Amino acid sequence: MNSHPSIAVILKGYPRLSETFIAQELHALEQRGLHLHFFSLRHPTDTSVHPVHREIKAPVTYLPEYLHNEPARVWRAWRAAAKLPGYKRARAAFLRDLIRDLTPNRIRRFGQACVLATELPGGITQLYAHFLHTPASVTRYAALMTGLPWSASAHAKDIWTTPEWEKREKLAELAWLVTCTEVGRDHLAGLAPQPDKVGLVYHGLDFERFTANGSDSPCNTLLSNRDGSAAADPVVLLSVGRAVEKKGYDDLLNALTRLPKDLQWRLVHIGGGKLKEKLKALGQQLGIDDRIEWLGAQPQEVVLEHYRKADLFVLASRIGKDGDRDGLPNVLMEAQSQAIACVSTVVSAIPELIRDGETGLLVAPENPPELAAALHDLITDPARRAQLANAGCQRVRRDFTMGKGIDALVSRFGQN
Repeated sequence: MNSHPSIAVILKGYPRLSETFIAQELHALEQRGLHLHFFSLRHPTDTSVHPVHREIKAPVTYLPEYLHNEPARVWRAWRAAAKLPGYKRARAAFLRDLIRDLTPNRIRRFGQACVLATELPGGITQLYAHFLHTPASVTRYAALMTGLPWSASAHAKDIWTTPEWEKREKLAELAWLVTCTEVGRDHLAGLAPQPDKVGLVYHGLDFERFTANGSDSPCNTLLSNRDGSAAADPVVLLSVGRAVEKKGYDDLLNALTRLPKDLQWRLVHIGGGKLKEKLKALGQQLGIDDRIEWLGAQPQEVVLEHYRKADLFVLASRIGKDGDRDGLPNVLMEAQSQAIACVSTVVSAIPELIRDGETGLLVAPENPPELAAALHDLITDPARRAQLANAGCQRVRRDFTMGKGIDALVSRFGQN
């Protein structure tokens, strides 16, 4: 096995605060001796980064985000790509795709693939895409042009919103694919001509980064006795996630309005997202805006600080109208690693992590009354919160360590 493979990693955007799980994986692969070079389809938009981003040493090449912004670079790349041995195959695949997906996005991906294929540094032996939709399209076309093997990691939106024909064709061509949930693995394996190409690799957590107040064992720690009775000391609810449809934040706000008026709580939300202003307006409309703190996207050290202050974590995930849904949200693993009781929904792979009534509470999605009842039970019962919190903490630290997944990835990279 080649102990130091050189891999081009194709990302939709880098770095991104909302994709901590990708950053921790890439950092761990570097630590295992893999040589990485990142190619990002988009420039970063976040104003800060996580500590793990600062520790990653791999260089980053930004592909033309829009082809018309760098016409000379795209033109040179296309001229050079046309001379590659697999260009005709790549162009034929692109044209077949374009007939079924006649969009500027599809054209942009082929142009980016030409740049990727012609700007790869010497020594790259394989291509690896994070996300099965647009990053994998760029990777596939570039792999056809260059003849290099390619693989992918699939997560959530890319699994459930990519057309079936496209998933089938990519699964037929790539060397292997991993995904982070059993439900995602089963779905994709059913579309693959060789089901064993598709593997399950939970992201897991790097527990060296998720100690609790300097302790290596945060489980069974003393938790707060807040029970919602003291106005000066309300129960702190925390939710971390982008303000997008699939996160169900309107359901959460509507659930909070169903709690007794004299129950003392406050909600802290961390995350960006296009619906944030609408959600703030909804909070005002429902008369609970004075109990909510909207912090926006934050680096990991700030998020960790808020985990340690919270009494209860809540994520009201649901399936969006376009089929988009969560996979296994890392924020639930992070919260449980800090011995916080979690309330979430029976969506996608969340039940693979949270065992209802044993390591947290699960309710039906899009059901504010049921969510309100679960929140009320745990806000008013600190002993029950502590029981669920400690059980969840012990399980996540036993079964969801990052090392297992990295071992599996290193092995797969070494096989190509």
